[in-house]
Amino acid sequence: MSLKTIAAKIFANRVAKRTSKWVNDPIETQERVFTALIQKASLTQFGKDHGFNEIKSHANFVDKVPIRDYEELKEYVSLVVAGESDILWPGKPVYFAKTSGTTSGAKYIPITDVSIKEQVKASRNAILSYIHETGNANFVTGKMIFLQGSPILEEKNGIKLGRLSGISAHYVPNYLQKNRMPSWETNCIEDWETKVRAIVEETKNEDMTVIAGIPSWVQMYFEKLKENTNQNIGDLFKNFELFIYGGVNYEPYRKKFENLIGRKVSSIELFPASEGFFAYQDSQKENGMLLLLDAGIFYEFVRSDEFFQENRNRITIKDVEIGVDYVMIISTNAGLWAYNLGDTVRFVSVHPFKIVVSGRIKHFISAFGEHVIAKEVEEAMQIATNLTDASVSEFTVAPQITPENNELPYHEWFVEFEKQPTDMGLFVQQLDAALQKQNSYYYDLIVGKVLQTLKITPVQKGGFLAYMKSIGKLGGQNKVQRLSNDRKVADSLSKYSKTNI
Repeated sequence: MSLKTIAAKIFANRVAKRTSKWVNDPIETQERVFTALIQKASLTQFGKDHGFNEIKSHANFVDKVPIRDYEELKEYVSLVVAGESDILWPGKPVYFAKTSGTTSGAKYIPITDVSIKEQVKASRNAILSYIHETGNANFVTGKMIFLQGSPILEEKNGIKLGRLSGISAHYVPNYLQKNRMPSWETNCIEDWETKVRAIVEETKNEDMTVIAGIPSWVQMYFEKLKENTNQNIGDLFKNFELFIYGGVNYEPYRKKFENLIGRKVSSIELFPASEGFFAYQDSQKENGMLLLLDAGIFYEFVRSDEFFQENRNRITIKDVEIGVDYVMIISTNAGLWAYNLGDTVRFVSVHPFKIVVSGRIKHFISAFGEHVIAKEVEEAMQIATNLTDASVSEFTVAPQITPENNELPYHEWFVEFEKQPTDMGLFVQQLDAALQKQNSYYYDLIVGKVLQTLKITPVQKGGFLAYMKSIGKLGGQNKVQRLSNDRKVADSLSKYSKTNI
């Protein structure tokens, strides 16, 4: 056993003990975080505008600070971007994480010195938690790859900006520098397809033990590796032990990954975002990700089915229920206050507090009142592929409200099959049944003949990549929108359907 392996196990045990302290005291931990955040920001412009010096409780906070998304917080963020100090958080941020905007172009998410340190710590602790539980640490001596954006940062009014993954590349600890791949030069390549080809050349002869990234882009890397070497990934990288991912649900990709790898490997799910690092999978035996309650983030939750109501109820972790979908609202040590991240989560445990990401509050289908969310379509796809011989690379779903020939409306699933089912009718039947079982509204609409059974539009191989490239979102942290309540994505994908080949 190497010294690095021994040191990793010792460090993992220490971190596990520290983690258990706040895990066993969750309510008071969040109260301490809340008090510290309010006190720290009381003299900022936002703090003064919202009477932070008068806030003594969560109820006070709810009265004084409304829920806002980025667009609604933009008047303050714009002052920070202009170079002003003490606006949302004392001083200035050290970075802006630049992300794609919705209605007003690029979004600039402030990252402070304390918030980036919490992000780095959470990434580290996720791996250490795996080591502590499994006792497996030999992978720390091998090569590790993190598929991420370019680490080249721009500057705006004295503050560096870039993609979160590119910013994070500057925080790889010294003891991992010799293990990390790809090279700095390759990591700086902007064009994703060129970058992946370069990564393949650099890594195909290495002892890769840990691979991390968004599943759809790691899949592309694996496919290029297999094409280049004519080997399964598990044979090429005999010591490949751990896949780390975040951003999207892994389950729809799992079957394809296991086929590409040729065997099963352990995985760790992360829940990071430009706005903060919220949770990570701390157990290979239990479902869900551990919500990080001591990381400078105060959490509020609003039931997703009440979110658009005028008198929505904002609760803290002490009042959440298992199995309910909540919109997660955050206040952070980067100066985001009652901020609507847009993600919906579902608690699978409250001792400790563990969550799964169930979708996006803006990404759903409810053209007929069904309110289908991402978690439901992903689980339906997983069930259908498990019950048939099909394998899926990527998919998205949209409503077809006005079909031709006076047909009933339906949900249209655009699916890129790795292996098309031998019996498409059976596959559709299993897929639709799985969705009906999860969503009673959808079931009622099918039974009531308001909707007909879903239909599948097969997408040609590479069609989703071509679509992402066409909208300028190939690679990096970008991901395919799993479902939408309009036809924007669907209409763009239609040109890549097999009927148009």
